[in-house]
Amino acid sequence: MRSIKQPGAPVAERIQWVEARGRAFTFTLQAGVPLLEAARRGFAAEGFAGGVLNFGRGALGPFGYVMPALSKTGENAAFYSDTYRPQGITRTKLGSMTLGSRAGAPFFHCHGLWTEADGKASGGHMLPDETIVVEPFEVAAFGIDAAMFTAEPDPETNFKLFGPVAAASTGARTTSRVFALRLRPNQDFASCLEEFCRAHGIARAKIHGGVGSTIGARFTHGGVTEPFATELAITAGAIAPGAFGALESALDVALIDYTGGIAEGRLIRGGNPVLMTMELVIEVLG
Repeated sequence: MRSIKQPGAPVAERIQWVEARGRAFTFTLQAGVPLLEAARRGFAAEGFAGGVLNFGRGALGPFGYVMPALSKTGENAAFYSDTYRPQGITRTKLGSMTLGSRAGAPFFHCHGLWTEADGKASGGHMLPDETIVVEPFEVAAFGIDAAMFTAEPDPETNFKLFGPVAAASTGARTTSRVFALRLRPNQDFASCLEEFCRAHGIARAKIHGGVGSTIGARFTHGGVTEPFATELAITAGAIAPGAFGALESALDVALIDYTGGIAEGRLIRGGNPVLMTMELVIEVLG
């Protein structure tokens, strides 16, 4: 399987995880508000300090983002491009967000695909401090209680990355047992989720959110993304018994690579290693 050498030594625990409680809900992002604050308000209205969300068509402007890029210094296995700030209104196609905390304040990690006002199709990593909601749009959210994605230095990748940590309960109403996860580099995306579920006695689960990167991509429809640096959003995901009874992950994703190539589809099992990180929430269904 493909792998990329990271600047730091691998951490022994390859999945960072916290068991928690959670609940799915929808809300509408308010217009005229920074995307970060609009997301924070939506979760707070339901009693949550953080969680994950997925969205489809929306409108942003002003808007700032970066794409994956090669590292210029060698201090990281890959890096970010310079900031893009397209003029006019950018229309999102899809995206996934992790809402957590950085330096004690709300922060998000958000990847998606969109079309800019001039018709350019693009995607990447949205910048919290440069992105404004210009028209209201609805999102599908999943709040988590007793866990928080918190940005901390990661010696392996030499980035500050979101990872789940235990947190005080906010008393939010919850309906489900959940696990907040961060997958570390150079392990197959699907396989490690299946192994995690087996180890925790989970027979069936739904994935909420999903923000991260894979080393290129291999899809069940036969498509291949060769450039190794990507920014990826999960659009739908589940883990359930396959035809022969063993757990199988179904992971539908959308991504952009560092050359600007865009791809969507279901990832093959056993052929899509994590590049830097993968953040998601697993809702236990059985």
